[in-house]
Amino acid sequence: MGNRRRVAERRKTRPAVIGGMIAVVVVGAGAGAYALYGGGAAADDGTRASDGKAKVKTGPLSRAEVTTTARAFLTAWQSGKVPQAAAVTDDPSAARPLLTGYAKDAHIKDVTLTPGKPTGDKVPFSVKGTVSYKGTDKPLTYDSALTVTRRAADGKPLVDWHSAVVHPDLKDGDELVTGEAGTPPVKALDRDGGELTKQKYASIGPILDGLREKYGKKAGGKAGIELRVVRGKAAKAKDLSDKTLLELSEGTPGTVKTTLDPAVQAAAEEQVGKKARSSVVLLRVSTGEILAAANASPGFNTAFQGSLAPGSTMKVITSSLLLEKGLAAADKKHPCPKYFTYGHWKFQNDDKFEIKNGTFKASFARSCNTAFISQAPKLKDDDLTKEAQQVYGLGLNNWAIGVPTFDGAVPVQSAAQMGASLIGQGGVRMNPLNMASVSATVKSGTFHQPYLVSPDVDGRKLAKAARTMPAGTLSQLRELMSYTAAYGTAAEAMAGVGGDVGAKTGSAEVDGQKKPNGWFTAYRGDLAAAGVVQQGGHGGSTAGPLVAALLKMGG
Repeated sequence: MGNRRRVAERRKTRPAVIGGMIAVVVVGAGAGAYALYGGGAAADDGTRASDGKAKVKTGPLSRAEVTTTARAFLTAWQSGKVPQAAAVTDDPSAARPLLTGYAKDAHIKDVTLTPGKPTGDKVPFSVKGTVSYKGTDKPLTYDSALTVTRRAADGKPLVDWHSAVVHPDLKDGDELVTGEAGTPPVKALDRDGGELTKQKYASIGPILDGLREKYGKKAGGKAGIELRVVRGKAAKAKDLSDKTLLELSEGTPGTVKTTLDPAVQAAAEEQVGKKARSSVVLLRVSTGEILAAANASPGFNTAFQGSLAPGSTMKVITSSLLLEKGLAAADKKHPCPKYFTYGHWKFQNDDKFEIKNGTFKASFARSCNTAFISQAPKLKDDDLTKEAQQVYGLGLNNWAIGVPTFDGAVPVQSAAQMGASLIGQGGVRMNPLNMASVSATVKSGTFHQPYLVSPDVDGRKLAKAARTMPAGTLSQLRELMSYTAAYGTAAEAMAGVGGDVGAKTGSAEVDGQKKPNGWFTAYRGDLAAAGVVQQGGHGGSTAGPLVAALLKMGG
Protein backbone atom coordinates (compact mmCIF):
# COMPACT_ATOMS: atom_id res chain seq x y z
CA MET A 1 0.00 0.00 0.00
CA GLY A 2 3.01 2.26 0.33
CA ASN A 3 3.14 3.15 -3.34
CA ARG A 4 -0.58 3.77 -3.41
CA ARG A 5 -0.34 6.06 -0.41
CA ARG A 6 2.41 8.14 -2.01
CA VAL A 7 0.42 8.52 -5.19
CA ALA A 8 -2.64 9.53 -3.20
CA GLU A 9 -0.63 12.15 -1.29
CA ARG A 10 0.40 13.76 -4.56
CA ARG A 11 -3.27 14.25 -5.57
CA LYS A 12 -4.37 17.89 -5.65
CA THR A 13 -8.07 17.14 -6.20
CA ARG A 14 -10.44 15.74 -3.61
CA PRO A 15 -11.34 12.05 -3.97
CA ALA A 16 -14.99 11.15 -4.62
CA VAL A 17 -16.72 9.57 -1.63
CA ILE A 18 -19.44 7.03 -2.35
CA GLY A 19 -21.16 5.15 0.46
CA GLY A 20 -18.20 5.50 2.78
CA MET A 21 -15.63 4.36 0.20
CA ILE A 22 -13.09 6.66 -1.41
CA ALA A 23 -12.41 6.47 -5.13
CA VAL A 24 -8.92 7.77 -5.86
CA VAL A 25 -7.86 8.50 -9.42
CA VAL A 26 -4.35 7.20 -10.03
CA VAL A 27 -2.46 8.88 -12.85
CA GLY A 28 0.78 7.53 -14.19
CA ALA A 29 2.38 6.51 -17.43
CA GLY A 30 -0.28 4.99 -19.65
CA ALA A 31 -4.06 4.96 -19.15
CA GLY A 32 -5.74 6.35 -16.00
CA ALA A 33 -7.12 3.93 -13.42
CA TYR A 34 -8.87 4.14 -10.06
CA ALA A 35 -8.71 2.25 -6.80
CA LEU A 36 -11.30 1.77 -4.07
CA TYR A 37 -10.30 2.05 -0.41
CA GLY A 38 -12.43 0.93 2.48
CA GLY A 39 -13.91 -2.24 1.02
CA GLY A 40 -11.30 -3.79 -1.21
CA ALA A 41 -11.57 -4.11 -4.96
CA ALA A 42 -12.14 -7.43 -6.68
CA ALA A 43 -8.76 -8.81 -7.68
CA ASP A 44 -7.06 -11.98 -8.82
CA ASP A 45 -6.10 -13.76 -5.62
CA GLY A 46 -3.44 -15.71 -7.49
CA THR A 47 -5.17 -19.03 -6.96
CA ARG A 48 -4.04 -21.60 -9.50
CA ALA A 49 -5.24 -25.06 -10.38
CA SER A 50 -2.85 -28.01 -10.38
CA ASP A 51 -2.21 -27.54 -14.10
CA GLY A 52 -1.04 -23.98 -13.51
CA LYS A 53 -4.11 -22.31 -15.03
CA ALA A 54 -6.00 -19.63 -13.12
CA LYS A 55 -8.86 -21.17 -11.18
CA VAL A 56 -12.28 -19.84 -12.26
CA LYS A 57 -14.43 -18.89 -9.31
CA THR A 58 -18.01 -20.13 -9.41
CA GLY A 59 -21.02 -20.20 -7.14
CA PRO A 60 -23.07 -17.44 -5.54
CA LEU A 61 -21.57 -14.00 -5.23
CA SER A 62 -20.32 -12.94 -1.84
CA ARG A 63 -21.59 -9.77 -0.24
CA ALA A 64 -18.12 -8.26 -0.63
CA GLU A 65 -18.09 -9.01 -4.36
CA VAL A 66 -21.51 -7.44 -4.84
CA THR A 67 -20.68 -4.34 -2.80
CA THR A 68 -17.24 -3.82 -4.32
CA THR A 69 -18.41 -4.27 -7.92
CA ALA A 70 -21.36 -1.92 -7.43
CA ARG A 71 -19.24 0.76 -5.84
CA ALA A 72 -16.54 0.45 -8.49
CA PHE A 73 -19.16 1.06 -11.16
CA LEU A 74 -20.87 3.92 -9.34
CA THR A 75 -17.57 5.60 -8.47
CA ALA A 76 -16.39 5.57 -12.07
CA TRP A 77 -19.75 6.76 -13.38
CA GLN A 78 -19.97 9.60 -10.87
CA SER A 79 -16.44 10.66 -11.71
CA GLY A 80 -17.21 10.77 -15.42
CA LYS A 81 -14.83 7.88 -16.11
CA VAL A 82 -16.99 6.22 -18.73
CA PRO A 83 -14.48 3.62 -20.01
CA GLN A 84 -13.77 2.44 -16.46
CA ALA A 85 -17.48 2.31 -15.57
CA ALA A 86 -18.32 0.41 -18.74
CA ALA A 87 -15.48 -2.03 -18.04
CA VAL A 88 -17.16 -3.02 -14.75
CA THR A 89 -20.25 -4.20 -16.71
CA ASP A 90 -20.79 -7.41 -18.63
CA ASP A 91 -21.54 -5.45 -21.83
CA PRO A 92 -19.11 -2.51 -22.17
CA SER A 93 -20.05 -1.87 -25.79
CA ALA A 94 -23.67 -1.20 -24.81
CA ALA A 95 -22.87 0.62 -21.57
CA ARG A 96 -20.32 3.05 -22.99
CA PRO A 97 -22.56 5.07 -25.37
CA LEU A 98 -25.39 5.42 -22.86
CA LEU A 99 -23.06 6.51 -20.06
CA THR A 100 -21.35 8.92 -22.46
CA GLY A 101 -24.71 10.31 -23.54
CA TYR A 102 -25.71 10.86 -19.91
CA ALA A 103 -23.50 13.94 -19.85
CA LYS A 104 -23.22 14.74 -23.55
CA ASP A 105 -26.82 14.27 -24.74
CA ALA A 106 -28.85 14.42 -21.54
CA HIS A 107 -26.70 17.30 -20.22
CA ILE A 108 -26.70 15.95 -16.66
CA LYS A 109 -23.85 17.24 -14.50
CA ASP A 110 -22.76 17.33 -10.83
CA VAL A 111 -23.91 13.76 -10.36
CA THR A 112 -23.92 12.14 -6.92
CA LEU A 113 -24.63 8.40 -6.73
CA THR A 114 -25.38 6.93 -3.31
CA PRO A 115 -25.66 3.15 -2.95
CA GLY A 116 -28.21 1.65 -0.60
CA LYS A 117 -28.21 -1.64 1.27
CA PRO A 118 -27.70 -4.64 -1.06
CA THR A 119 -30.33 -7.36 -1.22
CA GLY A 120 -28.67 -10.49 -2.53
CA ASP A 121 -27.00 -9.51 -5.81
CA LYS A 122 -29.12 -6.35 -6.24
CA VAL A 123 -27.92 -2.92 -5.11
CA PRO A 124 -30.30 0.07 -5.06
CA PHE A 125 -28.87 3.54 -5.42
CA SER A 126 -30.09 7.12 -5.48
CA VAL A 127 -29.16 9.68 -8.13
CA LYS A 128 -28.86 13.42 -7.64
CA GLY A 129 -27.70 15.75 -10.36
CA THR A 130 -28.46 18.86 -12.37
CA VAL A 131 -29.82 19.04 -15.89
CA SER A 132 -28.20 22.04 -17.55
CA TYR A 133 -29.13 23.21 -21.04
CA LYS A 134 -28.34 26.61 -22.62
CA GLY A 135 -28.34 28.52 -19.36
CA THR A 136 -31.32 26.72 -17.81
CA ASP A 137 -30.61 24.46 -14.83
CA LYS A 138 -32.97 22.17 -12.97
CA PRO A 139 -32.27 19.57 -10.25
CA LEU A 140 -32.82 15.91 -11.02
CA THR A 141 -33.35 13.15 -8.45
CA TYR A 142 -34.46 9.56 -8.86
CA ASP A 143 -33.80 6.02 -7.63
CA SER A 144 -32.40 3.14 -9.63
CA ALA A 145 -30.77 -0.23 -9.02
CA LEU A 146 -28.18 -2.56 -10.46
CA THR A 147 -27.58 -6.28 -10.31
CA VAL A 148 -24.19 -7.95 -10.05
CA THR A 149 -23.55 -11.17 -11.93
CA ARG A 150 -20.61 -13.55 -12.25
CA ARG A 151 -19.07 -13.87 -15.71
CA ALA A 152 -18.94 -17.54 -16.63
CA ALA A 153 -15.66 -17.32 -18.55
CA ASP A 154 -13.49 -16.18 -15.66
CA GLY A 155 -15.77 -15.91 -12.62
CA LYS A 156 -15.36 -12.14 -12.42
CA PRO A 157 -18.22 -10.21 -10.76
CA LEU A 158 -19.64 -7.54 -13.08
CA VAL A 159 -22.68 -5.28 -13.30
CA ASP A 160 -25.42 -6.99 -15.30
CA TRP A 161 -25.89 -4.29 -17.91
CA HIS A 162 -29.29 -2.99 -18.94
CA SER A 163 -30.24 0.55 -19.85
CA ALA A 164 -32.57 0.63 -16.83
CA VAL A 165 -29.46 0.86 -14.63
CA VAL A 166 -28.99 4.44 -15.85
CA HIS A 167 -32.68 5.29 -15.40
CA PRO A 168 -35.54 2.89 -14.56
CA ASP A 169 -37.72 4.25 -17.40
CA LEU A 170 -35.17 3.25 -20.04
CA LYS A 171 -35.59 0.09 -22.09
CA ASP A 172 -32.56 -1.40 -23.82
CA GLY A 173 -31.84 0.66 -26.92
CA ASP A 174 -33.47 3.85 -25.58
CA GLU A 175 -31.63 7.15 -25.10
CA LEU A 176 -31.76 10.06 -22.66
CA VAL A 177 -31.87 13.43 -24.43
CA THR A 178 -32.25 17.01 -23.21
CA GLY A 179 -33.20 19.71 -25.65
CA GLU A 180 -36.12 21.31 -27.37
CA ALA A 181 -38.88 18.74 -27.28
CA GLY A 182 -39.42 17.22 -30.67
CA THR A 183 -43.14 17.24 -30.03
CA PRO A 184 -45.04 20.15 -28.46
CA PRO A 185 -47.09 19.42 -25.34
CA VAL A 186 -50.84 18.90 -25.50
CA LYS A 187 -53.65 19.85 -23.17
CA ALA A 188 -55.90 16.81 -23.15
CA LEU A 189 -59.56 17.38 -22.37
CA ASP A 190 -62.31 15.01 -21.29
CA ARG A 191 -65.61 14.86 -23.17
CA ASP A 192 -66.97 17.71 -21.03
CA GLY A 193 -64.00 20.03 -21.66
CA GLY A 194 -62.18 19.49 -18.35
CA GLU A 195 -58.41 19.02 -18.39
CA LEU A 196 -57.04 15.50 -17.95
CA THR A 197 -53.98 15.47 -15.69
CA LYS A 198 -51.97 12.89 -13.80
CA GLN A 199 -52.82 14.75 -10.61
CA LYS A 200 -56.51 14.06 -11.17
CA TYR A 201 -56.17 10.59 -12.65
CA ALA A 202 -53.19 8.56 -11.49
CA SER A 203 -52.98 6.17 -14.44
CA ILE A 204 -53.51 8.68 -17.25
CA GLY A 205 -49.77 9.24 -17.89
CA PRO A 206 -49.25 6.78 -20.77
CA ILE A 207 -52.40 8.05 -22.47
CA LEU A 208 -51.18 11.65 -22.23
CA ASP A 209 -47.81 10.58 -23.64
CA GLY A 210 -49.53 8.86 -26.55
CA LEU A 211 -51.77 11.85 -27.26
CA ARG A 212 -48.79 14.15 -27.29
CA GLU A 213 -46.84 11.93 -29.65
CA LYS A 214 -49.69 11.76 -32.17
CA TYR A 215 -51.26 15.19 -31.85
CA GLY A 216 -48.58 17.48 -30.43
CA LYS A 217 -47.59 18.96 -33.79
CA LYS A 218 -51.12 18.83 -35.22
CA ALA A 219 -52.71 20.64 -32.28
CA GLY A 220 -50.73 23.86 -32.78
CA GLY A 221 -48.54 23.83 -29.68
CA LYS A 222 -44.94 25.01 -29.24
CA ALA A 223 -42.22 22.75 -27.85
CA GLY A 224 -40.43 23.48 -24.57
CA ILE A 225 -37.08 22.24 -23.20
CA GLU A 226 -37.09 18.90 -21.45
CA LEU A 227 -35.20 15.76 -20.48
CA ARG A 228 -36.91 12.84 -22.13
CA VAL A 229 -36.59 9.17 -22.97
CA VAL A 230 -36.27 8.69 -26.72
CA ARG A 231 -37.40 5.18 -27.55
CA GLY A 232 -35.24 2.79 -29.54
CA LYS A 233 -36.41 0.31 -32.17
CA ALA A 234 -37.31 -2.45 -29.70
CA ALA A 235 -39.47 -0.16 -27.57
CA LYS A 236 -41.15 1.39 -30.60
CA ALA A 237 -41.96 -2.08 -31.89
CA LYS A 238 -43.97 -2.49 -28.69
CA ASP A 239 -45.70 0.86 -29.31
CA LEU A 240 -44.04 2.56 -26.33
CA SER A 241 -44.06 6.35 -26.60
CA ASP A 242 -41.20 8.75 -25.84
CA LYS A 243 -41.49 9.92 -22.24
CA THR A 244 -40.81 13.26 -20.59
CA LEU A 245 -38.79 12.90 -17.36
CA LEU A 246 -38.11 16.55 -16.48
CA GLU A 247 -39.38 19.81 -17.91
CA LEU A 248 -36.83 22.65 -17.87
CA SER A 249 -39.06 25.19 -19.56
CA GLU A 250 -42.69 24.95 -20.52
CA GLY A 251 -43.87 24.81 -24.06
CA THR A 252 -47.19 26.10 -25.30
CA PRO A 253 -49.64 23.20 -25.48
CA GLY A 254 -52.16 22.49 -28.19
CA THR A 255 -55.59 21.14 -27.23
CA VAL A 256 -56.93 17.63 -27.89
CA LYS A 257 -60.40 16.52 -26.83
CA THR A 258 -60.97 12.90 -25.85
CA THR A 259 -64.04 10.75 -25.24
CA LEU A 260 -63.22 10.05 -21.58
CA ASP A 261 -66.04 10.71 -19.14
CA PRO A 262 -64.63 12.47 -16.04
CA ALA A 263 -66.98 10.82 -13.53
CA VAL A 264 -66.49 7.32 -14.95
CA GLN A 265 -62.73 7.81 -15.28
CA ALA A 266 -62.56 8.83 -11.62
CA ALA A 267 -64.56 5.72 -10.70
CA ALA A 268 -62.26 3.52 -12.79
CA GLU A 269 -59.20 4.98 -11.05
CA GLU A 270 -60.84 4.25 -7.69
CA GLN A 271 -61.61 0.66 -8.67
CA VAL A 272 -58.11 -0.26 -9.87
CA GLY A 273 -56.75 1.31 -6.70
CA LYS A 274 -58.41 -1.55 -4.81
CA LYS A 275 -56.66 -4.33 -6.75
CA ALA A 276 -52.94 -4.56 -7.43
CA ARG A 277 -52.00 -5.15 -11.07
CA SER A 278 -55.54 -4.50 -12.30
CA SER A 279 -56.75 -2.73 -15.45
CA VAL A 280 -60.23 -1.85 -16.73
CA VAL A 281 -61.86 -0.25 -19.80
CA LEU A 282 -65.42 1.00 -20.38
CA LEU A 283 -66.86 1.63 -23.88
CA ARG A 284 -70.06 3.01 -25.37
CA VAL A 285 -71.46 0.09 -27.37
CA SER A 286 -73.22 2.05 -30.11
CA THR A 287 -70.21 4.19 -31.08
CA GLY A 288 -67.01 2.63 -29.71
CA GLU A 289 -66.20 5.74 -27.65
CA ILE A 290 -63.85 4.94 -24.76
CA LEU A 291 -65.38 6.38 -21.61
CA ALA A 292 -62.76 5.20 -19.10
CA ALA A 293 -59.43 3.37 -18.97
CA ALA A 294 -57.40 2.84 -15.81
CA ASN A 295 -54.44 0.79 -14.57
CA ALA A 296 -53.27 0.05 -11.03
CA SER A 297 -49.68 0.21 -12.33
CA PRO A 298 -49.43 3.70 -13.90
CA GLY A 299 -46.13 3.13 -15.72
CA PHE A 300 -47.63 1.01 -18.52
CA ASN A 301 -51.03 1.14 -20.16
CA THR A 302 -52.00 -2.52 -19.82
CA ALA A 303 -55.61 -1.56 -20.56
CA PHE A 304 -54.70 -0.64 -24.16
CA GLN A 305 -51.30 -2.23 -24.77
CA GLY A 306 -51.27 -5.35 -22.62
CA SER A 307 -50.68 -8.68 -24.36
CA LEU A 308 -52.09 -11.36 -22.05
CA ALA A 309 -53.83 -14.69 -22.47
CA PRO A 310 -57.54 -13.89 -21.92
CA GLY A 311 -58.52 -17.29 -20.57
CA SER A 312 -62.17 -18.25 -20.73
CA THR A 313 -63.39 -14.80 -21.81
CA MET A 314 -62.15 -16.00 -25.22
CA LYS A 315 -65.02 -18.51 -25.15
CA VAL A 316 -67.30 -15.69 -26.30
CA ILE A 317 -65.51 -15.70 -29.66
CA THR A 318 -65.17 -19.48 -29.72
CA SER A 319 -68.89 -19.84 -28.99
CA SER A 320 -69.87 -17.65 -31.94
CA LEU A 321 -67.66 -19.89 -34.11
CA LEU A 322 -69.23 -23.12 -32.84
CA LEU A 323 -72.78 -21.76 -33.04
CA GLU A 324 -72.22 -20.50 -36.57
CA LYS A 325 -70.83 -23.86 -37.72
CA GLY A 326 -73.64 -25.80 -36.11
CA LEU A 327 -71.26 -27.53 -33.67
CA ALA A 328 -73.25 -26.23 -30.70
CA ALA A 329 -76.62 -24.74 -29.88
CA ALA A 330 -77.56 -22.91 -26.70
CA ASP A 331 -80.28 -25.32 -25.51
CA LYS A 332 -79.02 -28.56 -27.06
CA LYS A 333 -77.06 -31.20 -25.17
CA HIS A 334 -73.31 -30.71 -25.34
CA PRO A 335 -70.47 -32.81 -23.88
CA CYS A 336 -68.60 -31.55 -20.81
CA PRO A 337 -66.39 -34.46 -19.64
CA LYS A 338 -63.78 -34.21 -16.90
CA TYR A 339 -60.99 -34.61 -19.44
CA PHE A 340 -60.46 -34.37 -23.18
CA THR A 341 -57.21 -35.22 -24.98
CA TYR A 342 -56.30 -33.38 -28.15
CA GLY A 343 -52.93 -33.10 -29.84
CA HIS A 344 -51.43 -35.35 -27.14
CA TRP A 345 -52.43 -32.87 -24.41
CA LYS A 346 -54.87 -33.88 -21.71
CA PHE A 347 -57.15 -30.94 -20.94
CA GLN A 348 -59.35 -30.72 -17.85
CA ASN A 349 -61.89 -28.46 -16.20
CA ASP A 350 -61.32 -26.41 -13.07
CA ASP A 351 -61.49 -28.80 -10.11
CA LYS A 352 -62.00 -31.59 -12.69
CA PHE A 353 -65.77 -31.11 -12.76
CA GLU A 354 -68.06 -32.54 -15.43
CA ILE A 355 -71.61 -31.83 -16.54
CA LYS A 356 -73.60 -34.92 -17.44
CA ASN A 357 -76.38 -34.51 -20.01
CA GLY A 358 -75.95 -30.73 -19.88
CA THR A 359 -76.62 -28.12 -22.55
CA PHE A 360 -74.10 -25.88 -24.26
CA LYS A 361 -75.62 -22.99 -22.29
CA ALA A 362 -74.78 -24.80 -19.05
CA SER A 363 -71.21 -25.44 -20.24
CA PHE A 364 -70.73 -21.78 -21.20
CA ALA A 365 -72.16 -20.51 -17.91
CA ARG A 366 -70.01 -22.88 -15.85
CA SER A 367 -67.00 -22.26 -18.16
CA CYS A 368 -66.40 -25.88 -19.08
CA ASN A 369 -63.09 -26.14 -20.94
CA THR A 370 -63.66 -29.60 -22.40
CA ALA A 371 -66.98 -28.52 -23.95
CA PHE A 372 -64.96 -26.31 -26.29
CA ILE A 373 -61.80 -28.37 -26.79
CA SER A 374 -63.90 -31.42 -27.64
CA GLN A 375 -64.91 -29.61 -30.83
CA ALA A 376 -61.31 -28.99 -31.94
CA PRO A 377 -61.15 -32.12 -34.16
CA LYS A 378 -64.04 -30.69 -36.22
CA LEU A 379 -62.37 -27.31 -36.79
CA LYS A 380 -59.73 -26.12 -39.23
CA ASP A 381 -56.57 -24.60 -37.79
CA ASP A 382 -57.48 -21.11 -39.03
CA ASP A 383 -61.20 -21.10 -38.12
CA LEU A 384 -60.77 -19.26 -34.81
CA THR A 385 -58.36 -16.75 -36.35
CA LYS A 386 -60.85 -15.92 -39.11
CA GLU A 387 -63.72 -15.56 -36.63
CA ALA A 388 -61.72 -13.13 -34.47
CA GLN A 389 -60.56 -11.06 -37.44
CA GLN A 390 -63.66 -11.05 -39.64
CA VAL A 391 -66.38 -10.64 -36.99
CA TYR A 392 -64.64 -8.95 -34.04
CA GLY A 393 -62.00 -6.88 -35.86
CA LEU A 394 -59.18 -8.37 -33.76
CA GLY A 395 -55.63 -9.30 -34.64
CA LEU A 396 -55.26 -7.14 -37.76
CA ASN A 397 -53.12 -4.41 -36.16
CA ASN A 398 -55.21 -1.65 -37.76
CA TRP A 399 -57.06 0.03 -34.90
CA ALA A 400 -56.58 3.81 -34.83
CA ILE A 401 -57.97 4.96 -31.49
CA GLY A 402 -55.76 8.05 -31.08
CA VAL A 403 -52.98 6.49 -28.97
CA PRO A 404 -50.92 3.29 -29.35
CA THR A 405 -52.77 0.01 -28.83
CA PHE A 406 -52.26 -3.72 -29.09
CA ASP A 407 -55.17 -4.99 -31.18
CA GLY A 408 -55.21 -8.59 -29.99
CA ALA A 409 -53.63 -11.68 -31.52
CA VAL A 410 -55.24 -14.98 -32.49
CA PRO A 411 -52.55 -16.76 -34.49
CA VAL A 412 -53.21 -19.82 -36.61
CA GLN A 413 -52.12 -22.82 -34.56
CA SER A 414 -52.44 -26.57 -34.78
CA ALA A 415 -52.86 -29.63 -32.61
CA ALA A 416 -52.81 -28.99 -28.85
CA GLN A 417 -52.04 -25.28 -29.24
CA MET A 418 -55.12 -24.83 -31.41
CA GLY A 419 -57.21 -26.60 -28.77
CA ALA A 420 -55.77 -24.34 -26.07
CA SER A 421 -56.59 -21.26 -28.16
CA LEU A 422 -60.29 -22.16 -28.00
CA ILE A 423 -60.22 -21.46 -24.26
CA GLY A 424 -58.02 -18.35 -24.44
CA GLN A 425 -54.65 -19.98 -23.85
CA GLY A 426 -52.03 -21.10 -26.38
CA GLY A 427 -50.91 -18.14 -28.47
CA VAL A 428 -54.05 -15.99 -27.98
CA ARG A 429 -53.29 -12.56 -26.50
CA MET A 430 -55.68 -9.76 -25.52
CA ASN A 431 -56.10 -6.75 -23.21
CA PRO A 432 -59.12 -5.14 -21.51
CA LEU A 433 -59.74 -2.83 -24.50
CA ASN A 434 -59.93 -5.84 -26.83
CA MET A 435 -62.24 -7.80 -24.56
CA ALA A 436 -64.51 -4.82 -23.85
CA SER A 437 -64.84 -4.51 -27.63
CA VAL A 438 -65.81 -8.20 -27.84
CA SER A 439 -68.72 -7.65 -25.44
CA ALA A 440 -69.67 -4.48 -27.32
CA THR A 441 -69.74 -6.41 -30.60
CA VAL A 442 -72.07 -9.02 -29.09
CA LYS A 443 -74.39 -6.38 -27.69
CA SER A 444 -74.37 -4.23 -30.84
CA GLY A 445 -74.29 -7.04 -33.37
CA THR A 446 -71.64 -5.07 -35.28
CA PHE A 447 -67.98 -4.31 -34.56
CA HIS A 448 -67.37 -0.63 -33.82
CA GLN A 449 -63.66 0.10 -33.49
CA PRO A 450 -63.06 1.72 -30.08
CA TYR A 451 -61.63 5.23 -30.14
CA LEU A 452 -60.33 7.78 -27.64
CA VAL A 453 -60.14 10.74 -30.04
CA SER A 454 -62.89 11.32 -32.57
CA PRO A 455 -61.81 10.56 -36.15
CA ASP A 456 -63.25 13.95 -37.07
CA VAL A 457 -60.23 15.56 -35.38
CA ASP A 458 -57.71 14.29 -37.94
CA GLY A 459 -59.74 12.50 -40.60
CA ARG A 460 -58.32 9.07 -39.83
CA LYS A 461 -60.23 5.97 -40.87
CA LEU A 462 -61.47 3.53 -38.23
CA ALA A 463 -61.06 -0.21 -38.68
CA LYS A 464 -64.02 -2.20 -39.98
CA ALA A 465 -64.97 -5.86 -39.60
CA ALA A 466 -65.40 -7.92 -42.76
CA ARG A 467 -68.78 -9.30 -41.73
CA THR A 468 -71.33 -9.64 -38.94
CA MET A 469 -72.58 -12.75 -37.21
CA PRO A 470 -75.69 -14.43 -38.58
CA ALA A 471 -78.81 -13.37 -36.66
CA GLY A 472 -79.34 -16.83 -35.18
CA THR A 473 -75.77 -16.99 -33.89
CA LEU A 474 -76.00 -13.52 -32.40
CA SER A 475 -79.25 -14.17 -30.53
CA GLN A 476 -77.90 -17.41 -29.03
CA LEU A 477 -74.63 -15.77 -28.02
CA ARG A 478 -76.52 -13.02 -26.20
CA GLU A 479 -78.59 -15.72 -24.51
CA LEU A 480 -75.39 -17.46 -23.31
CA MET A 481 -73.92 -14.27 -21.88
CA SER A 482 -77.21 -13.22 -20.28
CA TYR A 483 -77.61 -16.61 -18.64
CA THR A 484 -74.02 -16.50 -17.34
CA ALA A 485 -74.63 -13.06 -15.81
CA ALA A 486 -77.72 -14.32 -14.04
CA TYR A 487 -76.88 -17.91 -13.10
CA GLY A 488 -73.29 -18.72 -14.06
CA THR A 489 -69.79 -17.83 -12.90
CA ALA A 490 -70.50 -14.10 -13.42
CA ALA A 491 -73.67 -14.01 -11.28
CA GLU A 492 -72.05 -12.90 -8.03
CA ALA A 493 -70.26 -9.95 -9.60
CA MET A 494 -73.26 -8.91 -11.71
CA ALA A 495 -75.74 -9.00 -8.82
CA GLY A 496 -77.32 -5.56 -8.66
CA VAL A 497 -76.43 -4.68 -12.26
CA GLY A 498 -79.90 -4.39 -13.74
CA GLY A 499 -81.20 -4.11 -17.27
CA ASP A 500 -80.15 -5.91 -20.43
CA VAL A 501 -76.91 -7.55 -19.30
CA GLY A 502 -74.48 -10.25 -20.35
CA ALA A 503 -71.11 -11.40 -19.01
CA LYS A 504 -68.30 -13.95 -19.15
CA THR A 505 -65.55 -14.73 -16.65
CA GLY A 506 -62.08 -16.03 -17.33
CA SER A 507 -58.95 -17.30 -15.62
CA ALA A 508 -55.70 -17.58 -17.57
CA GLU A 509 -52.87 -19.78 -16.34
CA VAL A 510 -49.41 -18.26 -16.72
CA ASP A 511 -46.14 -20.15 -16.33
CA GLY A 512 -44.39 -19.22 -13.10
CA GLN A 513 -47.48 -17.73 -11.45
CA LYS A 514 -49.11 -19.34 -8.44
CA LYS A 515 -52.43 -17.67 -9.25
CA PRO A 516 -53.98 -17.21 -12.69
CA ASN A 517 -54.86 -13.86 -14.21
CA GLY A 518 -58.52 -13.10 -13.53
CA TRP A 519 -60.63 -11.73 -16.43
CA PHE A 520 -64.17 -10.40 -16.78
CA THR A 521 -66.05 -8.95 -19.74
CA ALA A 522 -69.66 -7.76 -19.74
CA TYR A 523 -72.23 -5.38 -21.17
CA ARG A 524 -75.21 -3.46 -19.85
CA GLY A 525 -77.41 -1.45 -22.14
CA ASP A 526 -75.18 0.81 -24.20
CA LEU A 527 -72.08 0.11 -22.10
CA ALA A 528 -69.47 -2.63 -22.39
CA ALA A 529 -66.48 -3.18 -20.13
CA ALA A 530 -63.65 -5.60 -19.43
CA GLY A 531 -60.98 -5.92 -16.81
CA VAL A 532 -58.07 -8.07 -15.74
CA VAL A 533 -56.34 -8.62 -12.41
CA GLN A 534 -52.94 -10.19 -12.98
CA GLN A 535 -52.10 -12.96 -10.52
CA GLY A 536 -55.49 -12.34 -8.96
CA GLY A 537 -57.25 -15.69 -9.30
CA HIS A 538 -60.72 -16.35 -10.67
CA GLY A 539 -62.16 -13.55 -12.76
CA GLY A 540 -65.59 -13.53 -11.15
CA SER A 541 -64.24 -12.49 -7.77
CA THR A 542 -61.29 -10.32 -8.90
CA ALA A 543 -61.93 -8.46 -12.16
CA GLY A 544 -65.72 -8.91 -11.93
CA PRO A 545 -66.36 -6.31 -9.21
CA LEU A 546 -64.27 -3.70 -11.10
CA VAL A 547 -66.29 -4.15 -14.28
CA ALA A 548 -69.64 -4.33 -12.51
CA ALA A 549 -68.98 -1.10 -10.60
CA LEU A 550 -68.50 0.82 -13.87
CA LEU A 551 -71.52 -0.76 -15.56
CA LYS A 552 -73.71 0.31 -12.65
CA MET A 553 -72.97 3.96 -13.44
CA GLY A 554 -75.15 3.98 -16.56
CA GLY A 555 -76.68 1.86 -19.22
